Amino acid sequence: MPHANATLTERGRLRLARCVVEEGWSLRRAAERFQVSHNTAARWADRYRQQGPAGMADRSSRPRRSPTRTPAPTVRKILHLRVKRRWGPARIAGRLGLPASTVHAVLVRARAARLAHLDRASGRPIRRYERQSPGELAHVDIKKLGNIPDGGGHRTVGRAQGIRNRARTPTAGRSSGRDPKLGYSYLHTAIDDHSRLAYTEILPDEKADTAAAFWTRAHAFFTSHGITVQRVLTDNGSAYRSRLWRATLTNAGIKIKRTRPYRPQTNGKVERFHRTLTDEWAYAKPYTSETTRRAALPRWLHMYNHHRAHTALGGQPPISRVPNVPGHYT
Repeated sequence: MPHANATLTERGRLRLARCVVEEGWSLRRAAERFQVSHNTAARWADRYRQQGPAGMADRSSRPRRSPTRTPAPTVRKILHLRVKRRWGPARIAGRLGLPASTVHAVLVRARAARLAHLDRASGRPIRRYERQSPGELAHVDIKKLGNIPDGGGHRTVGRAQGIRNRARTPTAGRSSGRDPKLGYSYLHTAIDDHSRLAYTEILPDEKADTAAAFWTRAHAFFTSHGITVQRVLTDNGSAYRSRLWRATLTNAGIKIKRTRPYRPQTNGKVERFHRTLTDEWAYAKPYTSETTRRAALPRWLHMYNHHRAHTALGGQPPISRVPNVPGHYT
């Protein structure tokens, strides 16, 4: 393929060759006219004599022989380890005694899928999907986080000071080992499959009545944004298998779907949202108390829904896919 500073394109080569072969120009005259070397003019003239206009096309720069290329048996071993063990280049290289760069080059040449794109259990590429419109499917899940003591936890002030801070926190309890415990917060999240619009609350437990009440408020949130939820996908937690959960969704005219056991990737959108939530909010900075961290959640959620560029949405925020944003009825 011609580079940006190439003197001749395919049409220019053809003109040069015809001047030499058909019109009788000398190679020197043609080279001067088209601003190329004598050897270049001779090469294109010879190709025109042998192949005609078709010889003016670019040829592959790949060599006919590659004596130092990785042998075929070694390539098969690399691909076998990739498929069966799902190892990366560094680990495969260590097993076979090869440079990691060589293994990586073989995998790229074979167009092997990235490990992040494979199902760890089966080794098959993960099938990614997206519903066609908002409300067709909502993902619901719960994320458990440890509470932060007043003064900061061990991530911020070290383990010894973190234990002292836990002991001084009024809500701390005692375990059998006399180590003060603060318990957990439960992040209940609902996220729309198409738009990625998310609703999250921090609640004290993951019981059925708590989950059902959360969905009632989440449903109202989606409705206020013009989204009519048709289906809800959850895992097989006890709260989502309860009669109360079924009655709450059925009475609202919503179909219930659950993931297959041991297949959390089926509910991957909300799982990935929780990873983003913990990275960018829960552990984003050294909070000095649980109250401070909780106070920062509404602001982060607004930023996520209205301003944060989402890679799955072409760099646009989730609100860009919501059909009827309040105040902008279309």
